[in-house]
Amino acid sequence: MTQAPPLPDLGQLSDADKGSRLEEEFPDADEETLVDTLEGLSNLPDMLAEVCRSMLDDQAMVSALRGRIGDMQERCGRIDARARKKRELVCSVMERADLKKVMEPDLTVSLRPARPPLAVVDEELVPEAFWRPQAPKLDRQGLIAALGAGRDVPGAILGNAPMTISVRTK
Repeated sequence: MTQAPPLPDLGQLSDADKGSRLEEEFPDADEETLVDTLEGLSNLPDMLAEVCRSMLDDQAMVSALRGRIGDMQERCGRIDARARKKRELVCSVMERADLKKVMEPDLTVSLRPARPPLAVVDEELVPEAFWRPQAPKLDRQGLIAALGAGRDVPGAILGNAPMTISVRTK
């Protein structure tokens, strides 16, 4: 089986010039093949640009969602704090009124003693059995900075950088 010759480098030629060049390079090719080839050569940059536009839209959506999530988390925190204050208010009023139970069709509220909270008055006196050992955690950003500055760090190197794209908008 013979392989087709590679397509010529048509660079920044106009579509008309690309068509003429393809006809010169492939005189036996039929019109439909030349048109399909020209469309493929012409549309690739347009398609890549469209994918990049879509990527920018996705990044904008992610940014907007992060902001919205942050707003919603703040709102959730405010609602949670409000619920805690209401709970404390009910507890305080029931305690002052010496009311042990409130029964309603949809809920029952009972006043009862809670567990005593922990108060550590001197950490140095607490026996070792109550301390949890913490595993050391690798400072990845520190390693990257040191290696990037040219320091030799045993057990770590900077790997080969993958290719990436840069997309600028006006």
